[in-house]
Amino acid sequence: MKASRILSRIYIWVLLIVLYAPIVFIAVFSFTEAKSLGNWTGFSLDLYKNLFTGSMQNSSGLLSAVKNTLLIALIASTVATFLGTLAAVGVSRLKPRNRQVMSFLNNIPMINPDIITGVSLFLLFVFLHILQGYTTVVLAHITFCTPYVVLNVMPKLSQLNPNIYEAALDLGATPMQALRKVLVPALRPGMISGFILSFTMSLDDFAVTFFTRGTIGLDTLSTYIYADARKGGLTPELKPLMTIIFLVILVVLLIINTRKPKTTQQ
Repeated sequence: MKASRILSRIYIWVLLIVLYAPIVFIAVFSFTEAKSLGNWTGFSLDLYKNLFTGSMQNSSGLLSAVKNTLLIALIASTVATFLGTLAAVGVSRLKPRNRQVMSFLNNIPMINPDIITGVSLFLLFVFLHILQGYTTVVLAHITFCTPYVVLNVMPKLSQLNPNIYEAALDLGATPMQALRKVLVPALRPGMISGFILSFTMSLDDFAVTFFTRGTIGLDTLSTYIYADARKGGLTPELKPLMTIIFLVILVVLLIINTRKPKTTQQ
């Protein structure tokens, strides 16, 4: 029993090291001026200075890619949260059999490989003669983000009293008032979770963006890194950028997980 406990702890630590060692490695070498990863030339903050002052080579391309990534993720996750919440409310009011069918259909895009989604949307935009660019990327991100919001909101709806919406209507509320003042506050935790997940999925996406961005030179962070790597190396300022992104995500997760849940008064 003691041996199995020791082995399980060793396994967990090995798994954590494999997962986080590359991130720590990048963070450490972001504090040196060396262009090649793994070459330590002394402590320096020059890469961080170059990143924020824009004095690096090809700085406009990297900063533009970061801006595009954040803006597309924000727009896509916001719209997906709105559409996904409405879709979840509609699905919850269907008959059990129809609800099961719709839940099954909602899960298919999440299981479907990204490259298939990207190629399918690419062919759809070509068939509809839609000029590919910023708009098509945003539409594509909304498409694959919405099912994640539905998946996060549905459990909250199942915990909700199904008669509360009709009760609000009986008390004189309009459908929009009942949705805004009754359903949305109850569904807010699921909506926030869906928004965060959608935002993360949009930030991380490569395949769908690559196939729907067209040839106008639109780059997100993932497509920029891909193009940069094909040139034979990565921009050194990517190391501090990756470190900052990881720290921001870490802080957000710590804040979410350390918030004390409000105790309900009986």
